[in-house]
Amino acid sequence: MATVFDVFQVPYSALQREHEDLIHVASEAGAGIVIRGGVARGDPARERGGFWDKWQEVEIDDLLDGAPRTEFLLRFTISNPDLDTTIVGTTNPEHLAQNVDALLMGPLPGDVYKEAKRRLSAP
Repeated sequence: MATVFDVFQVPYSALQREHEDLIHVASEAGAGIVIRGGVARGDPARERGGFWDKWQEVEIDDLLDGAPRTEFLLRFTISNPDLDTTIVGTTNPEHLAQNVDALLMGPLPGDVYKEAKRRLSAP
């Protein structure tokens, strides 16, 4: 008997895009996509190690247009047309309010999203 999945929960962010193609394939097949880790598993203020090294390497801050990095990361995540929802966790009520405000702004402008993807895909 074949197992069929209706929804997948997948780690994905601007700095963790290795599942991007699989997200697209699953979405095209009709599966729901729930993203977790949309802020790259941590506070961008830490700016060290792993995912954040890539951020520094591609010099992407000029695309933020004055926005906080967390806002940019959340908006990048929801710019992916294949996702259905994202899980954003925090224990800080102030951060929650900031995250909601960022998400209410909607996806990034198309040209900014495209350029961020280009830079973040560079070797």
